[in-house]
Amino acid sequence: MSNLPSEPEFEQAYKELVSTLENSTLFEKNPEYKVALKVVSIPERVIQFRVVWEDDAGNLQVNRGYRVQFNSALGPYKGGLRLHPSVNLSILKFLGFEQIFKNALTGLMMGGGKGGADFDPKGKSDAEIRRFCEAFMRELSRHIGADTDVPAGDIGVSGREIGWMFGTYRKVRNQFEGVLTGKGLDWGGSLIRPEATGYGLVYYVGHMLEYAGAGGWAGKRVAISGSGNVAQYAALKCIELGATVVSLSDSKGALVAVDGKAVTPEDVLAIADLKVKRQALTAFDTKGNYKYIEGARPWVHVGTVDVALPCATQNEVSKEEAEALIAAGAKFIAEGSNMGCTQEAIDVFEANRKEQKGGAIWYAPGKAANCGGVAVSGLEMAQNSQRLAWTKEEVDEKLKVIMKNAFSNGLNTAKDYVTAGEGEFPSLVAGSNIAGFVKVAKAMHDQGDWWAKL
Repeated sequence: MSNLPSEPEFEQAYKELVSTLENSTLFEKNPEYKVALKVVSIPERVIQFRVVWEDDAGNLQVNRGYRVQFNSALGPYKGGLRLHPSVNLSILKFLGFEQIFKNALTGLMMGGGKGGADFDPKGKSDAEIRRFCEAFMRELSRHIGADTDVPAGDIGVSGREIGWMFGTYRKVRNQFEGVLTGKGLDWGGSLIRPEATGYGLVYYVGHMLEYAGAGGWAGKRVAISGSGNVAQYAALKCIELGATVVSLSDSKGALVAVDGKAVTPEDVLAIADLKVKRQALTAFDTKGNYKYIEGARPWVHVGTVDVALPCATQNEVSKEEAEALIAAGAKFIAEGSNMGCTQEAIDVFEANRKEQKGGAIWYAPGKAANCGGVAVSGLEMAQNSQRLAWTKEEVDEKLKVIMKNAFSNGLNTAKDYVTAGEGEFPSLVAGSNIAGFVKVAKAMHDQGDWWAKL
């Protein structure tokens, strides 16, 4: 599409999906799905708008707001809102495109979408962030609704910002409905929602460990990147299950445990407090238990690890870092972040899976491994529709079932469509991509969104 501006993040996500579809037997068995691919890769709707707000000095400020409503064949558009200066249409299209198939893998009735603005919350007062959120939602409220489009939080949007946006929607539309997820527990939120992406990631990798005959989490050394919501709860769940977590990071650098030390629950809580205040890891008191490596990600600094969990942002594991992880003995890598590994890194992991068979590293893509967050958002929508609140145990049990099904679906689909050598682990990236794509494509075909003359 040379007439369109370059969208590198979206093009990467599209090519990653297409490469796995083309390298399987899907198009041989179902050539009509090539038509579906053309249609599903174009959003149903892209909304762009200006957000005008006032700073504390009384000056007018303006930002660009977006909502990419990508696909609604399986349910209302569903996906987060990101507030970050890097936000642009390419990034939101990539995230929305991934969201379609991730949501399909949950088994819940949710379409795919993503939105946000190029607003930077860092350095802003609470009052400025509130005024921005209210201005943003005054425009976005025209385009969303409980049965149309249900946004959630993402980078820069915590429960606090969701509250300000929900309150604005309620006042503007004069409706109290489940239009956002990640809400406060007293006004429609779900238990386990903050923990869901991190917990779900750990549950998913637990099934990888079991299938590979590697036992459970107890005794495993785990490298984690990021220090936000996903990384925090993934670390806490790993520790609870007996693993040793040796790293966390943020955009400024990495914390790596030294001298046999490990990340503790108390450390995670202290880091969570820093992040609420929008402070960097440089403000964390290491007490001599960690070395802080400025400008680095943890992968080449953690030494021997069994499991790597990228939980920060896109493209945070490069080809060289992938090779370093394999050399350090890592046997499992699963994305807690969206598109956490570059395509070159994925190629390294997949080549190793084919060459080393049962002794290889096994890679799981974010659309499967981190679908727990949006899964519990879907459960929050279900609770809102019923005007009920489930217990923590009920939600956690449903999350475990969803993550087991996401793993099994990807695994079995890979066995059906991807030729594998003897002793080779099935390709979870191919299986997850194909499973999500086929489910969406079938629903779109049934609803007349595409058709084929063969």
